[in-house]
Amino acid sequence: MAIYDAFDVVVVPFPFTDRTATKRRPALALSRWTSFGVGIEHSVMAMITSAAHVPWPLDTPIRDPAKAGLTADSLIRMKLFTLDHRLITRKIGALSAEDREAVLSSLRKLFGL
Repeated sequence: MAIYDAFDVVVVPFPFTDRTATKRRPALALSRWTSFGVGIEHSVMAMITSAAHVPWPLDTPIRDPAKAGLTADSLIRMKLFTLDHRLITRKIGALSAEDREAVLSSLRKLFGL
């Protein structure tokens, strides 16, 4: 298992439940590699998707995809989920400072902070 921090881009299997087939896709870690409590080792994540998909509220374009480890124009989709650490395949990059600020702005709007 790889250790990662908030705003790292990791590879995870999609879909997570009720499917026999999965594809590996990038996701954004929003929480650090920690435990929510004894025996609960999950992290909060946001989806990363191609910029060509239908818009979703608070989509946040990634301005520096190379630093994030991505090969195509992509955006952070504010569809949040928790994921068991054992399902994270690897870390591929991290958001730039500018991209982190944009994600934080979207999260503040999402949660009314």
